[in-house]
Amino acid sequence: MTRPLGKKLAEKFGEEIRFFKGWMHGPKAVGSILPTSSITARRMASVVNPHSGLPVLELGPGTGVITRAILNRGVTPDNLFCVEYSSDFAAHLRADFPGVKIIEGDAFNLDKTLGGHKDQMFDSVVSAVPLLNFPVGDRVKIIEDLLRRVPHGRPIVQITYGPMSPVPAGRGNYKIEHLDFIIRNVPPARLWIYRRA
Repeated sequence: MTRPLGKKLAEKFGEEIRFFKGWMHGPKAVGSILPTSSITARRMASVVNPHSGLPVLELGPGTGVITRAILNRGVTPDNLFCVEYSSDFAAHLRADFPGVKIIEGDAFNLDKTLGGHKDQMFDSVVSAVPLLNFPVGDRVKIIEDLLRRVPHGRPIVQITYGPMSPVPAGRGNYKIEHLDFIIRNVPPARLWIYRRA
């Protein structure tokens, strides 16, 4: 009983070290010094409909905590597209999640990043891109771009560490819902949902 627990703790510690190194090398591309908690990841994945027949798009998977939660939700690996900016994170994700479409590239330029899949529709988008590190105009553009990639009414869920939605209301054709505030995350996290107005 202690061996599996010890292995699990060692894996978690390894993820945290990997994430911290990623933050040290690219603090603008990594929003926190620690990976998202499994509680937060499960809450984010709860918006996914694994029976929609459409793949799911994850942005900024980092060490894969949210990726794992999406797969545990019932999404098959071949129905999950993950866009990761860091080549180190992308390499680890490919090793940890065989079958998942891990794409190294820029979430702010998805037509180029997705390449042959640029016209793909997705059930939903789960995003851990650190939007607060970017200008407001870029944040609005990415939400507008993502909303054209999901059916009307389907959500984009975004994690942030600020008190307000990282994408302000009244700047585009979207509505904002506060999904949750999770204290058991370091730092505490707020989850926001964006849908087409």
